[in-house]
Amino acid sequence: MLTTTLLALTLTGAPMSVYDFSMKTIDGKDVSLSAYKGKALMIVNTASQCGYTPQYKGLEALYQQYKDKGFTILAFPSNDFGGQEPGSNEEIKKFCELKFKTSFPLFGKIAVKGDAADPLYKYLTGLKDNGGEVKWNFNKFLVSTEGTVVAHLPSGAEPTSDEVKKQVESLLPKK
Repeated sequence: MLTTTLLALTLTGAPMSVYDFSMKTIDGKDVSLSAYKGKALMIVNTASQCGYTPQYKGLEALYQQYKDKGFTILAFPSNDFGGQEPGSNEEIKKFCELKFKTSFPLFGKIAVKGDAADPLYKYLTGLKDNGGEVKWNFNKFLVSTEGTVVAHLPSGAEPTSDEVKKQVESLLPKK
């Protein structure tokens, strides 16, 4: 499948799944999102000074509940909404680890909207029937084990709500 995806990407020049992107971790290391192939994913844009910031606690709880079942959360800090993520990557990492004890993967701060949006977010928001652009911090994209975006959840979708858990459970790898 990955070979087919890479061939399609080569032929069309357009990404075919989230696995076609490489991103920088919060520590500046390059990571291909193909490293998460076979896992259900939640991709979320985050901010440290937002009314939704307490969702970090729910995100961590969701991650802990499902990480051993083939699920992970990929968090992308962004300062695009109200300047609510002004910190450096180092400050963001420290904030998340100390205040919320996060252990899911944190990536480097990126833009998630407009012309300056990172290519990953241009891809996520450009998909047909995905809910469109990111409207605020803590928008969530659910991704199947095949790398296909299956849902775009608004900021107000609580990570530990029954509705979100049900959607995550439906995406977990079948054993």
